[in-house]
Amino acid sequence: MAVVGAGAAGALVAVQLCEAAARRRTPLDLVLIDPAAEAGRGTAYATEVAEHRLNVPVGGMSCYPDDPGHFLRWLCRHGESAVSATDFASRYRFGSYLADTLGRAIITAHGTVSVRRLRARATGCADTADGRMELRLADGGTVTADTVVLATGPAAGTAGWATDALRASDRFVDRPWAPGALDAVGADDDVLLVGSGLTAVDLALVLDRPGRTVHALSRSGLLPQPHAVAPLPPVPPPTGLAALPLHRLRLELRRHLTASMRDHGDWRPALDGLRPGIAALWQGLTDEERAEFLDRDATRWNVHRHRMAPTTAESIARARAARRLRIHAGRIVSAVPQEDGRLAVALADGRELTVAWVVDCTGPGLRMDASGDPLWGGLLADGLATPGPLGIGVATDAGRLRDTHGRAERPLFTLGSPRRGELWETTAIPEIRTQARDIAEAVLAPLTRTPRTARRRPTDQFGLPLSTHAAAAASFRSGLGRVVTVRAKAAEAFSRATELDPGFALGHAALALLGHECGADVDVHRELADAQRSAAERGDERERSFVDVVTRRVRACPGDGGEDGDRALIDHLDRYPGDAFALSIAVPTIAFSGVGDLDGTLAQRLVERTAPAYDGHWFHTSLLAFLRQEQGRIDEAGALARVALAAEPASGHAVHALAHVHYESGDHRAGRDWLDGWIGGHGRGAVHRAHFSWHVALHELALDDAEAVRRRWFAQLAPRQVIGVRALVDSGSLLWRARMSRNWTGPVPVGGVLDAVARDLVERPATAFTALHSAVALTAAGDLPALRRLRTHAAGADAVQREVIAPLCRALEAVLEEQWTTAVEGLRELLPALRRVGGSAAQREVVEETLLYALMEAGHSDAARHLLEQRLDRRASPLDRRRLADLPG
Repeated sequence: MAVVGAGAAGALVAVQLCEAAARRRTPLDLVLIDPAAEAGRGTAYATEVAEHRLNVPVGGMSCYPDDPGHFLRWLCRHGESAVSATDFASRYRFGSYLADTLGRAIITAHGTVSVRRLRARATGCADTADGRMELRLADGGTVTADTVVLATGPAAGTAGWATDALRASDRFVDRPWAPGALDAVGADDDVLLVGSGLTAVDLALVLDRPGRTVHALSRSGLLPQPHAVAPLPPVPPPTGLAALPLHRLRLELRRHLTASMRDHGDWRPALDGLRPGIAALWQGLTDEERAEFLDRDATRWNVHRHRMAPTTAESIARARAARRLRIHAGRIVSAVPQEDGRLAVALADGRELTVAWVVDCTGPGLRMDASGDPLWGGLLADGLATPGPLGIGVATDAGRLRDTHGRAERPLFTLGSPRRGELWETTAIPEIRTQARDIAEAVLAPLTRTPRTARRRPTDQFGLPLSTHAAAAASFRSGLGRVVTVRAKAAEAFSRATELDPGFALGHAALALLGHECGADVDVHRELADAQRSAAERGDERERSFVDVVTRRVRACPGDGGEDGDRALIDHLDRYPGDAFALSIAVPTIAFSGVGDLDGTLAQRLVERTAPAYDGHWFHTSLLAFLRQEQGRIDEAGALARVALAAEPASGHAVHALAHVHYESGDHRAGRDWLDGWIGGHGRGAVHRAHFSWHVALHELALDDAEAVRRRWFAQLAPRQVIGVRALVDSGSLLWRARMSRNWTGPVPVGGVLDAVARDLVERPATAFTALHSAVALTAAGDLPALRRLRTHAAGADAVQREVIAPLCRALEAVLEEQWTTAVEGLRELLPALRRVGGSAAQREVVEETLLYALMEAGHSDAARHLLEQRLDRRASPLDRRRLADLPG
């Protein structure tokens, strides 16, 4: 496989080829042919001028059509954490992104795809006797390939507007982006840019300086419009536009733009809404209509469609206001050299401009046969390629070149600018990346071996087949084993599985899920996209279903409660009850958030109807134990947990269930000692050790052992030990409970807890469970303004946050303001609704503890006594006995 051109288009093709070949295990020898020193930059992204910005926002510049946020995440990982999808990155930065993405793709495909770089220029291409293609290189060498992709970028401009005398002048610059093209321009030299499009804008920024006047001349005298500072979503156009003749199309588009102005105060959303269908509109026109469009409409289209970044527009406006940049409408009729070396440029309307330099900024040419490129010239002359509509670009069949007979039979492809005649809009990354993906599919599809269904596949430890090879399956089993035991390093095992087999859908889906729900350090959306591609290409029905479940959970909107994902998960388990990974996700014990609002009835059905698939396996028994304690069946839960632990002492689910059994039964000394021993033994590799330590601390708190609570917190729950959401859920909540029970003297160090958590997670949490613990931590910190911000967020979030968290914040605000009666009323009303928040009864009990604290501070001794007696009826607690004895009267 040979790709001619290693700029943006060539890099995107190479990325897609490498990754798709690796997923499909299709061996490929890939040769990138380009004289440039670095792949990915080409001319467009080689400029190091910081002011040269992309003309498309960051959110539209991903290398992957199915992962639009990839470039944004890359920027965030490379030191630009404040960037947003609507910002405009520098072009040089985007070139670095292309090069890095290509490098990573090559590494991922190592072992399946070999990649070579030839720093040479291809000058010709011909058929070989065996149906392959032979490329001739400028250095005299040749490359023979089964398939060739011509990713040569835009055709060079011809400067046909310039007079012969001007083209012959040494003060005429016809290739402004060539290295050193502008080096001879003196500090005080005035410059005339011919053209007023994006190329002229970029050069005006380069040349702008005090003491110099830059003129820009074009027939229209129109500059590109700026992008909106705060862009609005695209507005879809009316249906049926592609069937209209040009005069009707103009009318309907004016109406579309007018409606957008009326409804949104901006025409841009309407024009942006046209983008997915521009090719269809162009292809719906006759050649005569296309020619009319080019003559009458193309200039207006270009200045509105291809816009400047807002910061670029501001710089241009400042230069114009200072008269350092002057825009002219007209055309050149002559350019006469003066004695001082300058040029007197005469315009058709009689005006004259005296400048030191004239620079061609009219942009790329439309015709490949006029570009001066020997490669394209030879292809056209030999009949291997034929011009596209109106002679623009070349004719293709979905990117495969047509010959002079109209046949697209040779293994010869192109993308991007050479397809402009048939697509019109085909020079920007959003279009090129889709074409690159389609070429990779067209090339690899005939080479991909159909899997032999009779071949026995490896399985996971529960007997379910895996669409991968034995080595990757072994790594997956290791990761799954760590998930079901709730042990650390599951993500590392799944990463190893996808390194061994980049097309292993379940490995990618597992990583996406662990990143989304457990905070694993992975690129969630990249893994999800890889999982979807791999499942479509190689996955069986169960694997495709599991990937769909993960996709729905990751993409669930914050306000929809995740019902769609829950339905998909329950349906998956109905069909595949032995899928232990899916069952782990569904039952909210300690590792995953589970199915929303999982009440006892649904949980019982979900776990018990999968029981036959496990035949008493310790994993299923562990989940059932946790479920039983949540239902209040404490003795049964304890017995089940002990059975599971006898079979697998490291089972985190069983340990978690038994921790709750000890707490709810009031067996605090035995629970403390047993769990403390497990943490130091079989629990050393547990992924949620902090939560188990929290359980031990709860026992110590119930035993009224202030010193033990303090030692535990600093040794196992302080910020240096716990970060992220666990710091809120475990470390922060324990501090608040210790303070309310007078088991913590002096200020509680909750500030460090909040510092260990991203501010967005604290003040704009996605789930009600996290929001509850954010509210508790902020109350412990006495941060009333942040607590109010959290309430505002909850009021606009999902139903549980609106109906439970927002009132909770209001009640806790009353606690901080020492309005005890208001706090008591608010907290008491919330108790029946707390189950909707999720989590365990022991976790939600912090609200009841706060109510008790408020009752005691308000002097409501009878109500406090009644609540304490109810609590002591549930379970023994030296702490509650002491608090009951301390009440007056």
